[in-house]
Amino acid sequence: MPTARLHDDAALDVTTLGDGPAVLLPVSTATTEGPQADAVRAWGADPNLGHALATRLAAAGFRVVAADYEGHLAARPKPGTLTADAVAADLLAVADAAGADRFAYYGYSWLALAGLQLALRTDRLTALAMGGYPPLDGPYAAMLTVTRAAHALAVAARDAPPEPEPAPAPEPGDWDAVQTTQSPELTGQYVTLYESLAEFDDRASLDLTVPRLVVVGGEDDITYGPAWGDVEVVIAGAVARRRAELEAGGWGVEVLDGKDHLSAMQADAVLPVLEPWLTARLRGVA
Repeated sequence: MPTARLHDDAALDVTTLGDGPAVLLPVSTATTEGPQADAVRAWGADPNLGHALATRLAAAGFRVVAADYEGHLAARPKPGTLTADAVAADLLAVADAAGADRFAYYGYSWLALAGLQLALRTDRLTALAMGGYPPLDGPYAAMLTVTRAAHALAVAARDAPPEPEPAPAPEPGDWDAVQTTQSPELTGQYVTLYESLAEFDDRASLDLTVPRLVVVGGEDDITYGPAWGDVEVVIAGAVARRRAELEAGGWGVEVLDGKDHLSAMQADAVLPVLEPWLTARLRGVA
């Protein structure tokens, strides 16, 4: 198994599946079952999403290059160094470890944001697909507020641990019910990321010439309560508002009706759009 060396010299295992044009997915290809997986499903997510995406794209004729970047950051937080530049460098290191000189990229949510930053820093991409994050009018300020709030809650929980209470039954999409059990180091790295993007002008996304696609759920606007700064993270609304401008600038735009942030990321939702789009754009690409 090849190993990527990240910006802080940490090692990250890289998995390759299939043959054909390379597609980089920053996901885990492992499968998991049991109580932990059941808890993820109760929240409305798929604990084996990365495996489904990777195996189905490999079966469709792509060489999938996969690495569990988010899982690595959970285990090895980088609160002082996880800037947009560092994230782009890390993703290039994953491609290098797999010997993929040219590659397409698909990421969801903040990993879609990461793909945009990558595309603006390299000429090695053959295609860029962003899921669950708008290329224009991205919620950078709102996410900085949310990540700072998450970090403050993590610091408070570390300094004065609350009395343990039974967790309420999860309601998919109920972000206010999320209990902060993450470390300040883990939350702090995302503050660092969004601080590094505070002055980013995402109109740069219109300057890209690589084939590019954005896929969002039609119901993907997230409202956070007082604990998170009373902000609204506008995703579907931003894409709808700027759709004509995106399409005029060469972006493909797909809105998944009735899907929210969690349901729009599922393999059965995104692959019917992503797979044929990649096939059409990468046909003949080595």
